[in-house]
Amino acid sequence: MKFIKRFFKWFVGVLLFLIAVAYITDYDYILKGIRVVYFTGHTTAFIDDHEYFENETIAASTQPQPWPVHRDFNTIPPTETLEETHKTFGTVAFLIIKNDSIWHEAYAEGYDETSQTNSFSMAKSITSALLGKAIKDGFITSINQPVGDFIPKFKNTYMTVGDLSSMASGLNWDESYTSPFSVTAQSYYDDDLAETILNLEVTETPGESYKYLSGNTQLLAMVIEKASGKQLETYLQESFWNPMGAEQPALWQVDDKENRLVKAYCCIASNARDFARFGKLYKDFGQWNGQQLIDSAFVAKSVRPRFEESPEYGYGFWLSDYLDKQIFVMRGILGQYVITIPEDDLIIVRLGHQRGSRSDNPFSVDFYTYVKETYEMLETKR
Repeated sequence: MKFIKRFFKWFVGVLLFLIAVAYITDYDYILKGIRVVYFTGHTTAFIDDHEYFENETIAASTQPQPWPVHRDFNTIPPTETLEETHKTFGTVAFLIIKNDSIWHEAYAEGYDETSQTNSFSMAKSITSALLGKAIKDGFITSINQPVGDFIPKFKNTYMTVGDLSSMASGLNWDESYTSPFSVTAQSYYDDDLAETILNLEVTETPGESYKYLSGNTQLLAMVIEKASGKQLETYLQESFWNPMGAEQPALWQVDDKENRLVKAYCCIASNARDFARFGKLYKDFGQWNGQQLIDSAFVAKSVRPRFEESPEYGYGFWLSDYLDKQIFVMRGILGQYVITIPEDDLIIVRLGHQRGSRSDNPFSVDFYTYVKETYEMLETKR
């Protein structure tokens, strides 16, 4: 019994020491990560984690525009392969929009068309769209405007806003999802995101090559806020959420009660139907029901590769030529997708808990399944 008491005192003492060290060394965000992830029964970030963070609300549109329902809505069941993929990776929402009408829709685990789940890096595409809007509004001159015009820390670095959107900044950001000491983990759980970003340095020549870094999008958000004089969630609501008729409010995680800087590289919680609106907006070259929300040339540039040696990425969007189609994609780390195939007037949205392995492909295996099996379903109708 004495041994157990001594061990318990030793364990508590070590634990308190480690907590103190975490606070002293500014690694206390790790404690929040442990509380949010492991104490909730998870091993990584998860689709409902917005409940454990501060959020800003993006109000639903004052003039909601429900998606039309296709005359063949849900007449074709999912293929066996698609059903198995949904079960394997925990799909909670799957939506197929054909010719701007909902052709197929399915939900699981109690989620429905109003459920808010974390989109993770799909938010990067939305932030890039806000760059296009800021250019159209005259707040930013072009994708070639220097970041240093807005953030003095980066003067004379030759880094442009387009470099941030296309993942070519040269910043020394560590895109690590496994180390609790990485800047990625710190940005997700810490309470001063701007400080983290402003501690970054340009260590490679901007504009020369593609390197996927979440810090690029976060810095881009800070530029847009500085240029527009508006908080990013407000600018999103005014620029897209309201005019595109979003039926439900959305949440955007912020870093802290006081700072309230949105995590622009991730963390917009919304539903499949409202996320799909960005697929339609870009499919239609920035036009929504006759109103040009962003410039068509900006959209066209966004969904084409910037660098020949990196054909998988444009400006804020992932790209694929699977099945010899020109596909652009909003993508989140747990298999969140808005897949748009303009030539067939097709939008596929998938939200869920996991994604498959990537191997050497730019996309994980589940992505290719969602596209291929959707076409199998469409062919069945014919």
